[in-house]
Amino acid sequence: MKFTKLNYCQYLLSSQINYTLTNLAEHLEQISHDKINHYLKNEKLTPRLLWDNVKDIIDDTTCLEDYKRIELLSWNEEELKSGKIIKIKKFPQAKKVKLFRITVSTDRTDFIATNDLSQDSTDVVQKVCKVRWKVEEFHRELKQLTGIESCQCRKGPIQRNHIACAILVWLRLKDLAYRTGKTIYQIKHGLLSNYLVQQLKRPAVPMFIA
Repeated sequence: MKFTKLNYCQYLLSSQINYTLTNLAEHLEQISHDKINHYLKNEKLTPRLLWDNVKDIIDDTTCLEDYKRIELLSWNEEELKSGKIIKIKKFPQAKKVKLFRITVSTDRTDFIATNDLSQDSTDVVQKVCKVRWKVEEFHRELKQLTGIESCQCRKGPIQRNHIACAILVWLRLKDLAYRTGKTIYQIKHGLLSNYLVQQLKRPAVPMFIA
């Protein structure tokens, strides 16, 4: 039996807690720990593979560059609507950025800076700024549902391939979430729910009471 990246990705997608190679080998027939280790050490999963799997399912979004909190600036009406050009301390003299002040809530204000000096709408910047939350969401889901932090191998190539497969698993779960209207957590945890349903119908270890 040949071991491939598809096998490893399926393992990361299906396993709920234990993501070790030892655990995987224990649940595969004819595939040893050494064979899995050898594959991950010698395979080279590239960023191109990730792009090929995501390019058809994402929307093009422009992301802002650097952002910085600046609390003591004064703002007139026009600047609140269109932003203001500033120089950030320790930046080269000729390096200017455009700063936008965004009120998030009554007790929180964010300041967003971009080197796109033609940007002139705080409303547009606020919408694009929401991408930052999506990035945080991505990291949280990736850590909680794919085992990306659970690789116990010390070899760099194995760790990199593990990370690549974890991201591929996240892409698959996310795509399913969009298609089904469920959350990515519901899909992953639903595997356990399906298991419980099957065990209640046809238990592998039947319960007996004297």
